[in-house]
Amino acid sequence: MKLNDVRQLVQVRVPVLSRQRRVLANAFNVAEYRAAARRALPAGIFDYLDGGSEDEATLNRNRAVFEQWGLMPAWGAVDLPDLQTTILGRPSALPMTLTPTGATRLFHPDGELAVARAATAAQIPYGVAGLSTVSMEDIAAQSPTLDRWFNVGLSPDKGALSAKLDRCAAAGYRAIVVGIDTRALGARERDRKNGFTAPPALTLSSLIGIATRPNWWVNFLRAEGIRFPNLEPVGSEGALATPSMWEQILGHSESTQGWHDLEALRASWPGKIVLKGTVNPADVERAASLGVDAVQLSNHGGRQLDHMLSPLDVLQESRQRVGSSMELYVDSGIRRGSDIAIALALGADACSIGRPYLYGLAAAGAEGVASVIDILAEELLRTMTLVGVTSVADLQARGTEVVRRVASASAEAEAGVPARS
Repeated sequence: MKLNDVRQLVQVRVPVLSRQRRVLANAFNVAEYRAAARRALPAGIFDYLDGGSEDEATLNRNRAVFEQWGLMPAWGAVDLPDLQTTILGRPSALPMTLTPTGATRLFHPDGELAVARAATAAQIPYGVAGLSTVSMEDIAAQSPTLDRWFNVGLSPDKGALSAKLDRCAAAGYRAIVVGIDTRALGARERDRKNGFTAPPALTLSSLIGIATRPNWWVNFLRAEGIRFPNLEPVGSEGALATPSMWEQILGHSESTQGWHDLEALRASWPGKIVLKGTVNPADVERAASLGVDAVQLSNHGGRQLDHMLSPLDVLQESRQRVGSSMELYVDSGIRRGSDIAIALALGADACSIGRPYLYGLAAAGAEGVASVIDILAEELLRTMTLVGVTSVADLQARGTEVVRRVASASAEAEAGVPARS
């Protein structure tokens, strides 16, 4: 073989010095972005992003539940599938939303502003957390065309809640995401070991972990100090000081009057309402009766109640109970485009991701978030093409024609099914 022939077969890559550019060039799935985020973040910060409560049984189940379903392609001529859909009555390029996540600037100095840029480019909704480290107004100013949602908790302080809703309306947030699964703070034991408590008490190992990630702490020190401006009155220069604020930051919200508060909120808020944080079909049915526009089936990514059902466990029953009267979204455990396809076939209108886009943010900023969205979109497109459906609506309509529940290896063993060779 001649040298010229070898040159045509072998392409030598020029070394890339930028860590971020290397990640963008070499991370081909969410798992690889997770690995890149682990390398970029101090161990304690990564655990805060990645961990779950207690034994992390719910966290692990959220992934395992997707393995209980198999795809069943139908052969035939199929056009390139159309991934566009509508979410809360507005066009979306993908059946996907970015779920609210707090303290985002812990993972990258640009925080929510970077996420908002990526969501705007992808033309999908972004739910901004009440505990975001950038104000809702600043996000709106930077991303005026973004489909912006805002996360609120039902509070017994009606004045404070009313003021928050006024801010949402003034900043052009068309939907509010009402979280209902933080009546108590989940026992996130990784965080306890790392000193992510209320208030923080960082351990020696956590400080050593920070020291071993110089890029992270140099960027952290150069950036503006982390604040939680959506907890403060407009124009406030408040600081992170009180234990009660840290309780909110780490995931706790005060108990409320439950359904009565939600009913009052429905009467006072003219925009869309998404109820987030239940895996109980009875709750979904009651929310529909109160005029809630959508329910995001969620177990908080396994961060609250351990041994909790996963959204996919209750999706079909929830759809049967409410029919087409409201939209249903699924979060917790989405890591592949095929996961989204399975959820859509079982009755979801869209899926919502949290950790995946934070992995991308930690690893490569706004470009990392955009890359994770693109990866999931490409995987979804490929899955739908191979399954043989032409659109999101087609996939939803065909449902169990294209997905079937499959027995796990452990279930087969218990039933005495012989192992396959």
